[in-house]
Amino acid sequence: MIKKTLSILILSTLSTLVLAAGQHAGDHHAHGMPEHDMSTMSHAASFYGQPGEVAQVSRTIEVRMDDNMRFTPDKIDVKAGETVRFRIINSGQIPHEMVIGSLDELKAHAAEMLKTPDMQHSEPNMITLDAGQHGELIWQFDKATKVDFACLIPGHTEAGMVGKIHVK
Repeated sequence: MIKKTLSILILSTLSTLVLAAGQHAGDHHAHGMPEHDMSTMSHAASFYGQPGEVAQVSRTIEVRMDDNMRFTPDKIDVKAGETVRFRIINSGQIPHEMVIGSLDELKAHAAEMLKTPDMQHSEPNMITLDAGQHGELIWQFDKATKVDFACLIPGHTEAGMVGKIHVK
């Protein structure tokens, strides 16, 4: 009976890990490398844009993350069609991340991260940085809309680490 229960528990755990790995392959920290070219990664276009090409960057916007659970700036204006390089700096003492997406996507992903806090994934709309690190995201905003961004590390969004991008 104990062997059977243990086998079921192991299979259940492995199934969960396989599903999580399939949905979030790669390494969250790969984006934290300076001068990382995000345009080489595939990512489906969404209502808020798509990964940008380095050659198309029209400006760089510096975004700081800190242990007060804030982004500076937390409101960003861009133009429809503009490709922006976000230079992201973690000036805090703990890891933080910036994830661009719809509010619904961000909430869903935050809930996944609560269940699996060591989740590893690699997407061109997100970057995780350890204390003192900096990195970049390059994103093209296709049309006028409002886009959210947040730190999805458990507890950070809830503490107010969120922001808005207004695409005009």
